[in-house]
Amino acid sequence: DTPMDLVNRQFVAEQPNQLWVADITYVATWSGFVYVAFVVDVFSRYIVGWRVSTTMHTGLILDALEQAIWHRGKTEGLIHHSDRGSQYLSIRYS
Repeated sequence: DTPMDLVNRQFVAEQPNQLWVADITYVATWSGFVYVAFVVDVFSRYIVGWRVSTTMHTGLILDALEQAIWHRGKTEGLIHHSDRGSQYLSIRYS
């Protein structure tokens, strides 16, 4: 299953900025792997924040979340869900 399959089956939001889901994946390139962190607004299915890096670290996912917050602004009452991978369980992210 892709992250969007999960969003489509298990998560529902009635308005924007009610529920965001986040994940990180990797992509093979000619020069090696790159890691992509992204945040999706479940209501619109729109990627509201994302970042790419050659290393998988907590700063990568924090940057994606900060971009989403900057892009969308109001986040009061927002629920943010991730897959609970090690980057998302870090002290810096929590």
